[in-house]
Amino acid sequence: MTPREIEEYRALRDTIRERSTARVWVAYTGLTAWAALALATATLAELPIATLIPLLVVSLVFEVIFALHTGVERVGRYIQVFFEDEFADRGWEHQAMAYGREFPGRGSDPLFGRFFLLAMVLNMVPAVLATPVPLEWLVVAAGHAVALVRLVLARREAGQQRALDLDRFQQLKRAAKASG
Repeated sequence: MTPREIEEYRALRDTIRERSTARVWVAYTGLTAWAALALATATLAELPIATLIPLLVVSLVFEVIFALHTGVERVGRYIQVFFEDEFADRGWEHQAMAYGREFPGRGSDPLFGRFFLLAMVLNMVPAVLATPVPLEWLVVAAGHAVALVRLVLARREAGQQRALDLDRFQQLKRAAKASG
């Protein structure tokens, strides 16, 4: 590798490390903030619709986690295609992808999906206990349903991202070689 390529590789690996660490801290801090807000809402608010405020927070935190995860995966596929092309160069990124194919569902959840699902379900409790009128129930249930559907779709998208990004980067590399 050239000195520029070595520097780029190191910067990309640093990016993966930093974003992966940030993802954990954002999840922890965000879910803690949601819990405090949900508790305050349950204690102080009498309107069931007030549960949409902590729902907005937990949904935003999930979106940040999803964006960080997507970025980390995309950088990983870039490294895999542009730095681990030859069989002798195959390292971490190839092995991580091979591990995922060989042992599906064996790792941790990088999106913390179960925790966000639980938070969204628990977020409904104060609204239910406040005995909402039909319109309030409709609005609160719709807001939570939208958040839950987004969570499910994002998890599905994340599950397909590695293979899709790998294919796209390989296409870009072939097109670059073809154009000289």
